[in-house]
Amino acid sequence: MIVFRLDRRTGVPAYRQLVDQVRHAVNLGLLQPGDQLPAVREVVKQITINPNTVHRAYRELELLGLTEGRVGSGTFIKASLAEQPNQQSKLLSRLERWIRDAQEAGLSAEAIEALVDKATRQMKEEGEL
Repeated sequence: MIVFRLDRRTGVPAYRQLVDQVRHAVNLGLLQPGDQLPAVREVVKQITINPNTVHRAYRELELLGLTEGRVGSGTFIKASLAEQPNQQSKLLSRLERWIRDAQEAGLSAEAIEALVDKATRQMKEEGEL
């Protein structure tokens, strides 16, 4: 089961952070079709968030076709994101090499994550991602 977290410093709306975390987990294969997302009240308790925000995130995921709500049962992963296993494997290998290079250059895990986040944000802002 996914454990949500919020970073209130990013300026990214809370519902968007939840949506992105589910998409990321599905893309990595951590969540598979049929897996259940935590109940809204569990998420509210876990990260101290307004229930309407969680409902909005779950609605967005449903509109994206990633989840389906089942009355009385909860919200379940419906589909996985398009995967290209061969391409992902090659890219993962290259990324791992880059991370090792960054570590050898003296960067901490936090600094590496910050660089990746910065590059991702820049590419999004420029419409390249």
